Amino acid sequence: MPAVFLHGVPETARVWDPLLAELSRTDMVALGLPGFGSPLPDDFGATKEDYVDWVLSELEGLQASGPVDLVGHDWGGGFVVRVVSTRVDLVRSWVTDAAGVGDPGFEWHEFAKLWQTPGAGEEFFAQQLAQPSEQRAGVFEAFGVPRERALEMGGWPDPTMADSILRLYRSAVEVGRDWGPDFADIARPGLVVVPSDDPFLASAGARRAARRARAEVAELDGLGHWWMLQDPARGAAVLEGFWSSLEA
Repeated sequence: MPAVFLHGVPETARVWDPLLAELSRTDMVALGLPGFGSPLPDDFGATKEDYVDWVLSELEGLQASGPVDLVGHDWGGGFVVRVVSTRVDLVRSWVTDAAGVGDPGFEWHEFAKLWQTPGAGEEFFAQQLAQPSEQRAGVFEAFGVPRERALEMGGWPDPTMADSILRLYRSAVEVGRDWGPDFADIARPGLVVVPSDDPFLASAGARRAARRARAEVAELDGLGHWWMLQDPARGAAVLEGFWSSLEA
């Protein structure tokens, strides 16, 4: 049963590379979401439900090895919330740092609200894409990403990614209301990761959602939104500790 990793935005699957290098297991798959460093399929609307359907299709294709250990960050963590709410049979265990989207009272951060505003979201990304990647990297550094990784991330956004982000967020204005009611009493072991310094994913909502889903909580004091880049060894230790507990 492989471990499957889902990235967030504005990222590609490479955001997991440092953490994967710290893990002892070798059965790992980091999926690249359509539009994020990989092509968009024909007639793909890039809504939250389109992405969930895509993830489900990918997981179904991996079932020959058995249910997976699913791990998600940011929007990837949001898709984990929806997958285990609707197709828990596809997973052996699940980990998310975005459990808050499964809280009916979830509220978006200010960047999300900007991207959800027609015109303002397009202008934001037009300005971002007009900047050199080194300048975009400074934003990631400001949120705790080490410089080498921030420089790499600064080169990832492109017009396809920007358009995908806008369509995704605009489909998810009321994601807590849409997805929250189903995220309860999940019948597989779960772990909710809560970085103390994450300005985007509210910790109180994540803890409420974790209780409703009957999941464990791992507090990552001193780490922020990109915890897997700030301290990949610590992140890997948290995951391996959780997976080891499943065998007990």
